[in-house]
Amino acid sequence: MGLLSNRIDKSSLKPGDHIYSWRTAYIYAHHGIYVGDDRVIHFTRRGQEVGTGTVLDLILVSSGPSRNHTHCATCVPPNEGHGVVSSCLNCFLAGGVLYRFEYSVNAAHFLAKARGGTCTLAVSDPDDIVVHRAKHLLQNGFGCYDVFKNNCEDFAIYCKTGLLVLEGRTMGQSGQAVSIIGGPIAAVLSTPMRLVTTNIYGMAATAVGVYCASRYATDIGMRADVAKVAVEDLTRRLSSGLLQVIDPPLAAIALPSTS
Repeated sequence: MGLLSNRIDKSSLKPGDHIYSWRTAYIYAHHGIYVGDDRVIHFTRRGQEVGTGTVLDLILVSSGPSRNHTHCATCVPPNEGHGVVSSCLNCFLAGGVLYRFEYSVNAAHFLAKARGGTCTLAVSDPDDIVVHRAKHLLQNGFGCYDVFKNNCEDFAIYCKTGLLVLEGRTMGQSGQAVSIIGGPIAAVLSTPMRLVTTNIYGMAATAVGVYCASRYATDIGMRADVAKVAVEDLTRRLSSGLLQVIDPPLAAIALPSTS
């Protein structure tokens, strides 16, 4: 892996790796946790890799891998369950390229990655803890899928770090979501620069600066509104209703006080 690409060979995989694969036209990447024995645990919207429950799904699904009705012998078609599924590595990749998500990167490396959803400043926990979290969530679920605030990348980052965003009105851990939303925001916030300069290069530089700042500030490794939550406590709170992850989209993870 390096600055320009996180692409790896299958032979270098180890249990506990956070992996991902870009889908058609690099519209989005699907993330999961490799747990060994050629298995990947990942979070879906009731079996669909990505979705909002709106007409936007027509675009997102069309960019995803083409699926036929015949699943490989080791992969069971997902049903209307809690969305956390186990697949073989080949089915997870769906013909795409294998990449490994990076943790504990420095600020320069993080900002050099123009596209979010590839690395974080946060520190990963030991691999055995990561695998334990993923397998526990496979049995108990990770709440309702939300493309912006509780998606496959959020699932993988939680498995790696144990960190959850506690403030219900803010964005989840996903770097992809920050990239999707941060770009338009950067363009809007740079618009007042037209009052100062008509130089298109100056406006572009401002937009890039705003975008980079938003990515850096919202990274899970920099946020102040996160806390370490044990996976057993997470699923207990989900099942008891103390932790609300609500569908449809634009709902967030909220961790109310139990006092």
